Amino acid sequence: MTLLVTGAAGFIGSHVAMALLDRGQQVVGIDNLNDYYDPALKLARIERLKAAHGNAFTFETVDFGDQQALEQFARPHRFDRIVHLGAQAGVRYSLVNPQAYVRSNLMGQINMLELARHSGASHFVYASSSSVYGGNDSLPFRVEDRVDHPISLYAATKKSDELMSESYAHLFRMPMTGLRFFTVYGPWGRPDMAMWIFTKALYEGRPLSIFNQGDMRRDFTYIDDIVSGVLACLDGPPADNGEAKAGGSSSPHAIYNIGNHRSEELMRMVGLLEQATGRKAEIDFQPMQAGDVKDTFADISAIQRDHGFEPSTTIDDGVPKFVEWFKAYHRID
Repeated sequence: MTLLVTGAAGFIGSHVAMALLDRGQQVVGIDNLNDYYDPALKLARIERLKAAHGNAFTFETVDFGDQQALEQFARPHRFDRIVHLGAQAGVRYSLVNPQAYVRSNLMGQINMLELARHSGASHFVYASSSSVYGGNDSLPFRVEDRVDHPISLYAATKKSDELMSESYAHLFRMPMTGLRFFTVYGPWGRPDMAMWIFTKALYEGRPLSIFNQGDMRRDFTYIDDIVSGVLACLDGPPADNGEAKAGGSSSPHAIYNIGNHRSEELMRMVGLLEQATGRKAEIDFQPMQAGDVKDTFADISAIQRDHGFEPSTTIDDGVPKFVEWFKAYHRID
């Protein structure tokens, strides 16, 4: 059984690929290795996969936003299942480079849906985002909630991905699962995420820019819990029985939140970083940024019910693990 993982050089994609390889499966990974953040980190993740599972892991540099390039790549392959985790990430970057989101998250999604359709894949699992909830003020966020008011282009593209997937599931009866990830962190994370930015600033003795005067909460979800949720969903595709799934679909298409089911004060996370680094933070409070949200909080009852998902890592344990990896990666004594 060969699985395709897109975004294999990315944070979540590389961890999911490693977990699949660890359980003995053949994985083909693709990524376009763009420069949204340092490609050296992406290449290091790929080298880690090759070093651990060289014979079972194949990697190719492919831009799935390019239809011809993707078709050329796919021609000699047959994939039983597809885990589509590649995307143009980041809320704030979408304010300055919207075209990147249209290419990767819209064209890329339809290209991948077409690949799944014509390859006969038995299950298509794809990344959505908690950003689709926009300015919803009813907490925790439930998959049954309406998500009609995205407050960033990134969120709008992710909601569009869900709608396109629903149409393909309905028309072609393709089993699909969309996963709304909540503030993922951990080793091999992304440099554009707050935990990385804050840790780097602490070690460099620079102020931490904290938005909305620090009055923010996030459902921080450790990468190992994310991976366990992805694999549980991958192994349990939605049945095509005409009954409504989580999110209200009558097609073989399910949507789930993957979060920690805890909404933590942002300043508590900062305190844990101070403890783990041994550095005192200088805070530069800033107003709320455009496209950002004050609170996130995942209702995970649907994925608990359907797949037995139970996150187990609190930020008290996860933050020190991230800092330990950060120090090792950057060779900080």
